[in-house]
Amino acid sequence: MFPGFTLDEIDVGPVRLRVRHGGSGSPVVLLHGHPRTHATWHRVAPLLAERHTVICPDLRGYGGSTKPAETADHSAYAKRAMARDVVALLDALGHERAAVVGHDRGAYAAMRTALDHPDRVSRLGVLDGVPIGAALADCDARFAARWWHWFFLAQTDKPAERVINADPDAWYGGSPAEMGEEAYADYSRAIHDPATVHAMCEDYRAGLGPDRAADDADRAAGRRIGCPVLFVWAERDDMVELHGDPAAIWREWADDVRAMSIDSGHHMAEEAPEPLAAVLADFLAD
Repeated sequence: MFPGFTLDEIDVGPVRLRVRHGGSGSPVVLLHGHPRTHATWHRVAPLLAERHTVICPDLRGYGGSTKPAETADHSAYAKRAMARDVVALLDALGHERAAVVGHDRGAYAAMRTALDHPDRVSRLGVLDGVPIGAALADCDARFAARWWHWFFLAQTDKPAERVINADPDAWYGGSPAEMGEEAYADYSRAIHDPATVHAMCEDYRAGLGPDRAADDADRAAGRRIGCPVLFVWAERDDMVELHGDPAAIWREWADDVRAMSIDSGHHMAEEAPEPLAAVLADFLAD
């Protein structure tokens, strides 16, 4: 995986991030989603590395990165904390600004980085996601039926960890054929680690708490994303079914939004890496 890349553990203050980085040129940070690790990018990152320095961390709590102790308000796993990790990672690697691209849960961390640290983010890419606050504000029975896992993973009365840890393979799925043998092995190690499963649930608990509160506060204050935004959705996922015109949601947050779809299922970096890399390369070069 990741030919020519370096695998490091980098101290970013409260946590250490496992990071794969390589290539040369203007920097781009790729943030994975749930329940993946940075290895989900192994087919995309080398294509972008021809013109960019590509930085792929495991988000805090995921993969080989530190799992901080939970807090009562779940803020240890808030996207605001993940955004601070991204900025500290840029500092550690010597980059003043970078494009930040996130998929799924990583899209929320990428968005929060652009909002909280606008001087550090040159471009924002969001893949298969709309802001948490917007999604929850529009939540109806159809959304709850399709994305019930948000609420199952986030609740604490009957924690989801016990159910997931009973059979992680059945719960999360995935296969070497879909993901690549090395990427699947990395992912499999992660989902079989109860500490990682707990951290991933804390991510969702933060989503319904401090993450939504941060989104709602920004909307009320009229804060917007100042850099160019690329929104990409998978045609075989449910973005359009649930949100109608999801690009319109992003245009409520930013003036410069480019939107397009890719013929793929949800995990587009694994299922359609060449088309995704081409779309990202065009956006980064523009």
